[in-house]
Amino acid sequence: MSIFEIKEKDLLGRIGKLKTKTATVETPLLFPVINPSNQPITCKRLKETFGCQALITNSYIIKKRFNNLPVEQGLHKFLDYDGAIMTDSGAYQILVYGEVEVSQKEIVAYQEGIGSDIATILDIPTGWKVTKEQAEVTVSETLRRAKDFFKLKTRDDILWVGPVQGGRHLDLVASSAVEMGKLPFPIHALGSPTEVMENYRYDVLADMILTCRKGIPIERPLHLFGAGHPSMFALAVSLGCDLFDSAAYALYAREGRYMTENGTWRLDQMDYFPCSCPRCASETPEGLRRKAAKEREVFLAEHNLHVCLAELRRIKQAIRDGRLWEHTEMRLHAHPALLSALKRVRTHEDFLQKYSPTTKSSGFFYFNSVGLARPEITNYRKHLKENYTPPQNAKVLFLVPQTRNKPFHKAPEFKKIRQLFRNLGEELAAQVHVCVYAAPFGVIPLELDEVYPLSQHETALPLDLETAEYVAAQAAEYIKRSSYSGVVLLNDKKLWNDTVKNASQQACVEQSVAFDSVETNVEGAKEMLNHLASAIRKQFE
Repeated sequence: MSIFEIKEKDLLGRIGKLKTKTATVETPLLFPVINPSNQPITCKRLKETFGCQALITNSYIIKKRFNNLPVEQGLHKFLDYDGAIMTDSGAYQILVYGEVEVSQKEIVAYQEGIGSDIATILDIPTGWKVTKEQAEVTVSETLRRAKDFFKLKTRDDILWVGPVQGGRHLDLVASSAVEMGKLPFPIHALGSPTEVMENYRYDVLADMILTCRKGIPIERPLHLFGAGHPSMFALAVSLGCDLFDSAAYALYAREGRYMTENGTWRLDQMDYFPCSCPRCASETPEGLRRKAAKEREVFLAEHNLHVCLAELRRIKQAIRDGRLWEHTEMRLHAHPALLSALKRVRTHEDFLQKYSPTTKSSGFFYFNSVGLARPEITNYRKHLKENYTPPQNAKVLFLVPQTRNKPFHKAPEFKKIRQLFRNLGEELAAQVHVCVYAAPFGVIPLELDEVYPLSQHETALPLDLETAEYVAAQAAEYIKRSSYSGVVLLNDKKLWNDTVKNASQQACVEQSVAFDSVETNVEGAKEMLNHLASAIRKQFE
């Protein structure tokens, strides 16, 4: 039986079951970071009150401060926690201090000795401000240690993590992921994201995650080290991260910082608590400020953890409902740096489309051009190009604008189209192929307009320029790859501002195809139909 079983998925996000020797946990999963020397919420309370299925602690720090006591007691008894426990190796301390006083062999043996459920090899983090040459050293040394690790381990019941390094150097991330993916690690992790996030380079982070995800086996869970703020959980899950660890809930509390799913506030600047978690529901910012420092810290730590866990539950429900894109887009509008990350997804849209569900139980909302990277849109464009051929008898393409009602062929406006076809006569009408140009898909042959998701979506109007240009480009491409002898376009100037008209006309010029257009604002429906009939007949002359 596989240790990781995927139950639901949307985009690259998965709801899964990860089996460890102590417990089976559900992903996406947050591991709260535990510092046994200064922990505002006890491990036992983390499970009983907050429902935390797992936690993470630093085996290097535990070894330095407590030596053999966790080995003698066992890590679970030492922390008074009976859920799954993950341990880090001290690699982050290398990033901060330059070195650690332990070898790979020693820290592997120590994690086995304390009985970790999930453990990490002693990799070399890349960091942010490093040259390409320095980054290459971290990648090669991490890979060397990863290969040597299998000669050192003595237990088979621990899930070991194979970290991927390379930092912002994406070619190194790619090679690191491929090589690490060849080794039999049950879990992988993307190393060195903390400094990227501290510099608000979420666009770089998105590239790092997707580059890593492409290189490692898709069936293996991916851990994102140090991803502790709920505002970016949706982004990480959408791009294929299954596991997270965070000390931010406690560190922010120590600094008087109050987390929300959209950002962070300072307690000394707050008049109201916007949250209804058990802590916030019974207190006010003014009342909390009057309490002792330690009491404030515990309050904020518990609130911050409530917010983190609640956001993960929302993400899981969004995956189940097929609404992960909408949830992610809503979250990432909280900060321009986060939205920049979603815009970067456009460069990876084929990969996103490859592993996303092709059909869902519900439609979707399209807000603006950021959504052009959605798998539904990419999938339709690909299939229309590769798998669709216009009817053999179609000589004239008749392009009509989208209607508010869907499916399009049942919209009131198509009563006029049917009247037009009666006026044309049966012989000519049979040679006219009707397609709709519509946001966000482009060209939709009328015979396909009930296929998911062509009628199962809602689009925000008026359209932004990039969406209009995308649809225009799709219309032009469709004309170029088809063999119509003529094209007639019903131009909705108010919605499209001649964008589709101009692109279609240029495509016809390039292909030596006859083109004509009629404005939808021609006085009276009858006159418009006469103009259209005349334009279509011209194509057969």
